[in-house]
Amino acid sequence: MGDQMPWLPLVLLPAFPFDGRMWDRVRAGLADHVEMVTPDPRGFGRPVGAAEPDVGVLARDVLDLLDERGLDRVLLGGCSMGGYVSMAVLRAAPERVAGLLLVDTKPTADPQQAKENRFAMAERAERDGLAGWFAEDMLPVLLGAASLESRPDVVETVRRLTGAVEPGSVAWAQRAMAARPDSCGALRAADIPALVLHGEQDALIPLESARATAELLPQGELVVLPDTGHLPPLEAPAEVGMAITEWLERNHELLRSSAGRNRA
Repeated sequence: MGDQMPWLPLVLLPAFPFDGRMWDRVRAGLADHVEMVTPDPRGFGRPVGAAEPDVGVLARDVLDLLDERGLDRVLLGGCSMGGYVSMAVLRAAPERVAGLLLVDTKPTADPQQAKENRFAMAERAERDGLAGWFAEDMLPVLLGAASLESRPDVVETVRRLTGAVEPGSVAWAQRAMAARPDSCGALRAADIPALVLHGEQDALIPLESARATAELLPQGELVVLPDTGHLPPLEAPAEVGMAITEWLERNHELLRSSAGRNRA
């Protein structure tokens, strides 16, 4: 498929606590334009394994996937935790990333209080399991007010997907995110086309943070999605697909596929 597409493959990584199905609603609008790769991160759709919690481990998984598929360079993006992993890939192997898509994420490391909150969730998940609190606690922070009030299908999807995860996966991912380093320097050095998408109603990461992220990137563009919270791929998939397609078209010469860029 990739040889028939005008652009390099687009690898999209999901937010915590989701697997690659998070991007299914976006796929319908993009599948005819770009080859999409939406892998499951360890712990979410695949086993956590014995690795210590570290977004660098997740980045290595992505690079291993690219190697397996013979992809030297790709367009790489992610939502929330998927953005943290994308930035970890950028730190480890910037030559593999031809374009960057950051959705409701941030390049800064967690302040101490945020780390403590993550550790507390990890410990609760391990101690009590997830039944009776996890899905319901996550809904109001992941979804915007408009989704909570008028998108019952989205609410049900988030409830169903969050209800399918394992306590050990939640604990591992929270500790990995708490330990992640600052990526601002990597973004400043990334002179590649970059799109920052952000839900206007995101209760976890304020819009000001998205503006700062776009300003860090030499070729950064910011698109704000109204009536959308922390999960635009689920809350506003058509708008996300349109924003990505328009970004690809604006940067066609830099992001297009060519025979020499990826191995056969």
